Parts: sequence; C-alpha cells; structure tokens
Amino acid sequence: MGEQQSKSGELILRPIAKIFTDFPTKFGIPRQSGLAEGLEAEVVFEPEFRNPAAVRGLEEYSYIWLIWEFSQSVRQGWSATVRPPRLGGNERVGVFATRSPYRPNPLGLSSVRLESVCHTKDRGPVLKVRGVDMLNGTPVYDIKPYSPSIDSHPAAAGGLAERTRDYGLQVDFPPELLSLVEEKKREGLLAVLAQDPRPSYQQDPERVYGMEFAEWEIRFRVLGNRLIVCSMEPRRTAEKKC
Repeated sequence: MGEQQSKSGELILRPIAKIFTDFPTKFGIPRQSGLAEGLEAEVVFEPEFRNPAAVRGLEEYSYIWLIWEFSQSVRQGWSATVRPPRLGGNERVGVFATRSPYRPNPLGLSSVRLESVCHTKDRGPVLKVRGVDMLNGTPVYDIKPYSPSIDSHPAAAGGLAERTRDYGLQVDFPPELLSLVEEKKREGLLAVLAQDPRPSYQQDPERVYGMEFAEWEIRFRVLGNRLIVCSMEPRRTAEKKC
C-alpha cells in the first residue's frame, strides 16, 4: 500500500516512485515546472508499484500532475510567512500564498509534459516527462492526469507570480562550450540559465556562480540582463576562475 494509518490517526505516506533529472544539487533548478520545457526526466516506480495496469490509459494525457517531497528542504517547525526569492528576498508573504519548499508538510506540486510511457523489463513502466523542476532522486507520492477543461483557468488572477512572469536574461553561451552538452539537453539548459539561477538578493556583477547540470559544472557571471557563461568542466573538476 502507498499509505498507512498510524495509531494516532495520522496518514503516513510512502513514495510510489522517484524522478531522475539532470540536477544533482538544488542550485539552478527552475522555480516552477514548465518554465524550461526542454528539461527531460524519467519517473521510475518503486518495485511494488511497477504493475503495468496502474498506468493503463495514462498515455492518453499530454500532461500529468506530480505530487512530491521537498526532500532536501525539510525543517523542524514552520513559519507562517516566507520571503519569495523572486521578490528579492525582502518582502514577506504568507506561506500558503507561495510555492515555497518550507511548508508545514514539505510537498511540491508540478505539472509536467508526459512524452511517453515506456514499458521496460527491469524497471517496469517508466514515464518520460519534460518541463521538470525537481532534484535528481526526488521521491514522488502520487501521479494524477492533468485535465485541461478542469485544471486550466486562463482568466484566473495570478497574484505575486504575475509580477515576475516575463523576467529573463539574455544568455551568452560560447558555441564551443555549448556543443559539448548533449544536443537534446541544450534547450533545457539555455532556458534554465535565462531564468537566472541566482538568488534574487545576489546582484554582484563580479561574482562567478557555479551550477551543476547533468555531467557538467557550468560557471557564469551576470552583467545587467546578460548571463555570460565563462567555463564548463566535468562535474567536481570545474575551475573557480572566470
């Protein structure tokens, strides 16, 4: 069973799957799903949930909801207000008015594009998805189909998320470095960099930032609205100079 009832009556959840992405660390992960549609990932079910019947009919949907855990953001206690990074880290808003990972229950919700459902011999059904915003190995607690007639509300008010909707950087990525990245991963990487991976309160133009993506460590600077890639090395061996 994916859930258990404790003696106190509380619901205890267990992961049904894990998602495998190109982000070994939190730095650089898109702030929301769908911001970088080129990012690919695989959802692999835990052994007891690898029954092909459980995903029968899922291929008829183009998007799915993933309910998952902020597994590296678990804290003792919680705060009623948080400082959203996109607002510069200075303005406090209610935690339930944000998608901050620091919540009473550290659960995330992502809408991702379902590319295919692959049936394998060793891993059972594997979901190929795009537009992810999760750390590699993140536990997934549930999967639900996305229904455009029910889940989409184009005229809805967007709150604070609308303030920074069109924010983006021009990315200068030397072609000789970009060519080293696997071709199918380039679109996603460029979209991640354009979203500005830095914390919003860090604006030092001289600072060199490092971001791990797939097998690479990418170092960059930001000057105004331009992100300049300085170097790229295999992970754990990248130089810190720019």
